[in-house]
Amino acid sequence: MKRLFILFLIMASLVILSTSCDRGDLSINPNAAGASAIINPDLFVNRLTYEMYNGGGATDGYANNVLEGPWWPVHRRNQFFVSNYSYYWGSNFYNWTNTANAFSILKYANQLQQQANLQGAANINQNVYLAIAKFFRAYSFIWYSQRVGDIPFSQAGSDKIETPKFDAQHDVYKGCLAILDSANALMGAYLTKYPSSAGTTASSGDIYGLTNLQWQKAINSYKLRILISLSKRAIDNADLNIPAQFAAMVNNPGTYPVMTSNADNLKFKFNAAYNPYPIKAYGVQPYSQFANVSSTFLNLTTATADPRTFIAATPAPAQAASLGSAPIDFSNAFSAFVGADIGLNQGTINGNSANGMYSFGNYNYYKTNDGSSCEPAIVMGYSELCFNVAEGINLGWAAGNDGQWYINGINASLSFYSATYPTFKDGGTFPIADKSGTSLGTATISFSNFFSKVAYQGGAAGLTQILQQKYVAMWQNSGWEPYYNWRRTGVPAFSQGGPGIGTSSGQIQLRWLYDNNEIVANSANYNAAIASQYSGADDVTKAMWLIK
Repeated sequence: MKRLFILFLIMASLVILSTSCDRGDLSINPNAAGASAIINPDLFVNRLTYEMYNGGGATDGYANNVLEGPWWPVHRRNQFFVSNYSYYWGSNFYNWTNTANAFSILKYANQLQQQANLQGAANINQNVYLAIAKFFRAYSFIWYSQRVGDIPFSQAGSDKIETPKFDAQHDVYKGCLAILDSANALMGAYLTKYPSSAGTTASSGDIYGLTNLQWQKAINSYKLRILISLSKRAIDNADLNIPAQFAAMVNNPGTYPVMTSNADNLKFKFNAAYNPYPIKAYGVQPYSQFANVSSTFLNLTTATADPRTFIAATPAPAQAASLGSAPIDFSNAFSAFVGADIGLNQGTINGNSANGMYSFGNYNYYKTNDGSSCEPAIVMGYSELCFNVAEGINLGWAAGNDGQWYINGINASLSFYSATYPTFKDGGTFPIADKSGTSLGTATISFSNFFSKVAYQGGAAGLTQILQQKYVAMWQNSGWEPYYNWRRTGVPAFSQGGPGIGTSSGQIQLRWLYDNNEIVANSANYNAAIASQYSGADDVTKAMWLIK
């Protein structure tokens, strides 16, 4: 018995040693890079630039209204198009709940910065990577803050602080403006030292393919976007120096270069193999039948004989029929293009659409299933930059010709489409088709007629024109910017108050609820932030500091 007991102990010891060794081996991932490992920074840039297009990098983006490409739900909320049948396009409701977050962007921006610092002078592009990392750090914080208000900022991203405090939205914006200044200074110093590198592609991982100088322009153009977004806080927050910062940038293009043409756009290019144009991923039919262009958009374009009407929409079938048999000259027949009111009950919209009362999206341009034939998606572009500068000058933040910047913005938008559709030019003959692509006739493009109707008026009327034309130029691009601009200014007049909005009051929500992970994992700081901002209720109808 004693020998058997000793043998049992020996066997048990061997089993314990064996399992201990196995557990130790499994706890080490041989494929994982250590904290001091050298990793190609371009890999992080690739991930960051794609997630900027994808909308914050959230994995559950559709459910949280995040995906920001053309024809995604974001552009129903921007009131560019309306779903008339929920099975194919979902509802039109503005009944948002918890937002996603931009932690993924912050995480990879931190890792890019870590790699740039780790590689140091051994990597000649260190300043470039540091500048891009800083840009994306600021982008991630602004992206989240403009959805909810106060957020973790000063302690966010630390591996030592599991429950970071929430910083006031004022402090988040102030800090991000400083980060963007630092990014510009880093890129400026690099280009001063290596002037011949201005036209060199900054990173092989960048899906936008920007050069070093274009990245500096993007950083500063984004900063101008942020300054304009603070327009309601420009007077009562002297420490932010919003007008002064704006004037310093506009008056010193050598120090603060910004976008100067569509060539500088941050644009996502589509291709048939890997990134088909979004509606092509599912095929044109039956999706072309169940999305109508919104009246918010078409009311603006038809009133001014805007030729971009033809890019966006098909004629409403009943209206087109009233013009006679094909071929029809649509050059001045803008009355044939009629938008659907997103505030109506979806069943009503569907019935009206079936009766030919509304225009459909112009899918005729996306029938080839070759993404290269579709216009790219603008994430941030020159046209927006022009309107932002025009708005700041109109508000009196800097001296300059706001009317010329306004015209520059319109021209940039028209040129964007001319680059893809060569017939979209002054005097060009443009094909008009129905929702299935069947030809109905043509239109002769008249930029001069359009410009006569949108001549800049200056003053308060001019400000409205700037905001309206910025909205039209953002058709199916620029993510949530059209909504954020409406939320800040009330221009253009979004439809609300009707049953189609889907909220108890019929009013469009002003914000999202906080990310659920934040609520669960950082509850004490979350509750304190809700108490200080919204009287203790995470209420989507309450205005955050940014827009009060």
